[in-house]
Amino acid sequence: MPRCSKRTRSSAPTSDVLPGATTIDDHHHHKRSRNSSSRRHSKTEDTSFSVKKCLAWFKEYTTVSEPDVLGPEGMEKFCADIGVDPENVVMLVIAYKMGAKQMGYFTQEEWLKGLTELQCDSVQKLQNKLEYLRSLLNDPCIFKAIYRYSYDFARDSGQRSLDAAAARALLGVLLPRWPLRAPLATFLQRERRYRVVNRDQWCNILEFSRTVDHHLAAYDADGAWPVMLDEFVEWLRAERANEAAMPPAS
Repeated sequence: MPRCSKRTRSSAPTSDVLPGATTIDDHHHHKRSRNSSSRRHSKTEDTSFSVKKCLAWFKEYTTVSEPDVLGPEGMEKFCADIGVDPENVVMLVIAYKMGAKQMGYFTQEEWLKGLTELQCDSVQKLQNKLEYLRSLLNDPCIFKAIYRYSYDFARDSGQRSLDAAAARALLGVLLPRWPLRAPLATFLQRERRYRVVNRDQWCNILEFSRTVDHHLAAYDADGAWPVMLDEFVEWLRAERANEAAMPPAS
């Protein structure tokens, strides 16, 4: 870019300028310029992202023995600092942004990845992003990605499938308003043969929640649902039939 030439101030007719006015006005002009420049600089510092500051923040939650891993105790403090319950769905969104591989832990690499993307290097900045993070759940495609991510995130290390108890808890976080969530949780708890939920079953639960209504009118017995969901529908219909056949309480 070509260098700009210095601007020169043209002389004003002395008849239009009071004695000393130019000097005083220039003084205030430069003072305002310095103040404006200082404010702009301060604003830039407040909104800019610092890797050094982000790492220093991370170290507040680690221990001397494990300086590169934020563990359960650190996670509890982190949640308290940002004012979010550990079981709040927004924590799952934060973990998704970080690409965290294990529930209850953030590595330094994961921390930097997620918070660099979010441009957050302090408690205040992340708090200011919480509503944005929650809003991501309103996008069906992003929600589906977070839902699928949660399967591996919540899975015990070394296990191929998700424990049924963990699956029930996750559904409570991800699909709290789904009318069939509670009946499905009861079914999984009662049917002991479903001690774990495999990946195909987990993914299909989301599709089931989006296509099958509370009354099961949209359920297609010839559809390609996993056997677990077919058996759930049979069980739920039988439960509802038994409830309908019971005499009303006196």
